Amino acid sequence: MRLEHFTPTYMVERIYDITVEDLKARGIKTVLADLDNTLLAWNNPNGTPELKRWLEDLREGGIELIVVSNNTTKRVAKAVRPLDVKFVSWSLKPLPRGILHVLRTHHLKRQEVIMVGDQMLTDIWAAHGAGVRSVLVQRLIESDMWQTWLNRKIERYVKKIVFQAHPHLKWEKTLRDN
Repeated sequence: MRLEHFTPTYMVERIYDITVEDLKARGIKTVLADLDNTLLAWNNPNGTPELKRWLEDLREGGIELIVVSNNTTKRVAKAVRPLDVKFVSWSLKPLPRGILHVLRTHHLKRQEVIMVGDQMLTDIWAAHGAGVRSVLVQRLIESDMWQTWLNRKIERYVKKIVFQAHPHLKWEKTLRDN
């Protein structure tokens, strides 16, 4: 396991800061997104007006969003139903299984896809394993579901090492190529 497995291609404050123009300029046709604390706050299943605007922008721009989550099918289906987006549950991140499933079933090329998530140890690592670009976003709220606390503890240490090794990585308001 190398440090690069945890190093995101981009770092953006919020998923909603990623614009259709930025995605198209990089040849992205499909955005894969983690669910909890990336797309939706785990304790706010209805989402925000900002999320709904962003989803509408993606649709108008011809970019598809697919949720790739480690959660159960029941949990993810309930969360994304009002958003009208496709999803993969039980994706087993950090394994690339869920991302590779989307690439295969939607006949997508790796360079047309980007994975967005709030955790280096699951989302970013899975993106690297699948050979797609990644965006690390800040989590929407400070608290997490109880299952995530150990990951966050380990991730604090990993982030410190990654940021020391890659001082150019900074939280941005948009996708910025280094």
